[in-house]
Amino acid sequence: MIRSLKTSLLAASAAGLVMTLAACGGGSSSDDGAKVLRRGISAKVDTLDPHRSSAKWENIVISDMIVGLMTITPERDVIPGVAESWETSEDGLTWTFKLKETVWSDGEPVTAEDFVYAFRRIQDPAIASQYSSLLYIVKNAAQVNAGELPPEELGVRAVDDYTFEITLEEPAPYLLGLLTHYTTYPVPKHIVEQYGEAWIQPENIEVNGPYKLAYWRTGDQLVSEKNPLFYEADDVCFDRVAYFEIEDASAVERRIESGELDINNGFDGGRTVELEKKFPGWVRTAPSLITTYWTLNTSQEPFTDVRVRKALAMALDREFIVEKVLTPGYIPAYSFVPPTMSNYEVDRPEVSFVDLSREERLAQARSLLEEAGYGPGNPLNFEFIYRSTDDNPKVAPVAQANWQEIAPWVRADILKQDTKVLYARLRQSDFEAADGAWVADFDDPINFLYLLDSTTGQQNYGRYSNPEYDNLLARASQERDLDARAAIFAEAEALMLEDYPITPMWVQVTKNLVDPDITGWGENAQDDHLSRWMCRADAATVSAESEAPSDE
Repeated sequence: MIRSLKTSLLAASAAGLVMTLAACGGGSSSDDGAKVLRRGISAKVDTLDPHRSSAKWENIVISDMIVGLMTITPERDVIPGVAESWETSEDGLTWTFKLKETVWSDGEPVTAEDFVYAFRRIQDPAIASQYSSLLYIVKNAAQVNAGELPPEELGVRAVDDYTFEITLEEPAPYLLGLLTHYTTYPVPKHIVEQYGEAWIQPENIEVNGPYKLAYWRTGDQLVSEKNPLFYEADDVCFDRVAYFEIEDASAVERRIESGELDINNGFDGGRTVELEKKFPGWVRTAPSLITTYWTLNTSQEPFTDVRVRKALAMALDREFIVEKVLTPGYIPAYSFVPPTMSNYEVDRPEVSFVDLSREERLAQARSLLEEAGYGPGNPLNFEFIYRSTDDNPKVAPVAQANWQEIAPWVRADILKQDTKVLYARLRQSDFEAADGAWVADFDDPINFLYLLDSTTGQQNYGRYSNPEYDNLLARASQERDLDARAAIFAEAEALMLEDYPITPMWVQVTKNLVDPDITGWGENAQDDHLSRWMCRADAATVSAESEAPSDE
C-alpha cells in the first residue's frame, strides 16, 4: 500500500513538472516558483545506469545525480567528492580513501561498501558493461569480468564504513582524474538489489548528488529535482534541471529564440559566425580532448587487408573538410591522441603520408588498391555509416566524393544513422566503415590508446588485434617514469597508425550554446559541465556591474 501511494504521488508530481516546464517559457522560474535550468542534449538517453552507459550525453544527467570519490570544478580541476582524504603506498599500487559522512537521497548512509559493490558490479559479466575495461587497472578486474575469478577477488575493499581501499595492477598516475568518471561512481546497493535494472527509474532511484531524477519520457525530456540531502545542497542554485533530447539543430535554435532553452551541447559548426550574430554571447568553443576518427572493421573483408585500409585513409581530404565544412578551430588529425594531452611530452607520431600532396596521396591510394586486387573488373564497394548529429551529415558526402576520386571503381554507399543506433552497431562490430569520436575520460594518452588494445572488448569497434601493440601498452603500464612511459606510448601509437585500423580525421573544439546570463559555466577540454555550479545572474546585479568603473 505504501509502495502504491509513493508511485501515485510520484506520477502526479511528474505530470506537474511537465506542465510547469511547458508553461515557464522564457522565464527563469516555473509556475510553482522553482528555478529551472533547461539543457539540450544531443541524442536520446538509453540508460542512466553508470555501469551500462557509454554516452557523453547520458553523462550530463548521470553526473548531475551521482558524485564519486573525486569530482570536478567548472574548469575541470579535480577536487574531492565523497573522498575526504587519501594516501598512496610507496609502490603506487594501493590507494586508501577516507570518506565523508554523506547520505543517499533516502537518508541511508553512503559507505565504503557502496563503492565496493559498484566496482564489483561493473565487472560482473552479467552486466556486460561497455566501459568495464576502463577499470582493468584494478587488480584482477579483467579476470573477474571474464568470469575467471569471483568478485571477491577484485582489488577493492571496505576497511571500515568510511575507508575504501583500491589495489591496482599497475601504477596509475592518472587515477584521481579517472575517479571523476561515472564508471567509478558508487551506486546504492540497497536500491539496486531491491529493484534490479529498474533502479534508475524515477519512482525507484536514490542518489548522492545534487539532483535526483523525477521524470523521464523517452524521446522528449528528463527532469531532475534538487536533492535536499546532498552534502552541499545549500550551494546549489537551481531547484530543477530539465534535459531535452534534441538532435535537430534548427529545433535548438527555435527553442532559444522562444526563450525555452538555456544550454545546448552542440551546434552547426558551419554556422558559427551566423550564430554569434543571431545569439550574441551564446557561442562557446574551446580547445578539446576530442578526436573524430573513423573505424574500419578489420575482422571482415575488404578491411582485413592493410592496403585497403591505408588507401581509404590517404584519400580523405582532411584540410578541405576542416576549412570548408566544419566548425572554425578544428584541426586535421594525422594521429589519434589529441595534441594537448598531458603525460605525452614526446615527438608525436603521425601517419607516414602526412607530407605528401593530395595528388600523391590519391596516386598511391590507387596503386595500393590495385595491388590488393581491385580494379574495373573487381570494384571496391563498401558502406560507410555516420552519425545523424552535429557536422557529421555534411561531411559524409565529401568523404564519399574523396573515395570516388581514387578511381571510378571505388564506391562508398553512405548511410545516416541515429547516433545512439550507430554506437550500438559499433559496439557489436556490425559495420564495414563508420564515423565516430572519442572524448577523453581523463587526461592521459592511455585513455585513447587502450581503445585499440585487443583485450578492450566492445569499444575496440573494428576488433583490431596486434600482439606487438598490446605488449607495448603493457610495458608502458608498468613504467613509473613519465618520460619513458610517453616514449613507449609513442612507439605504440606509431605502430598502430601504420596498421590503419582507424583513420584519425580531426581534433575538435568543444561546441556549446550557453545563455550569457548563466554563471558558473567553465570551459574545459573534456567538455564536462555540472549543473551544480551554475546559477542565473541577477539582472540588477549584472546592470550594476556593467556600470561599475573598470580597473584599467
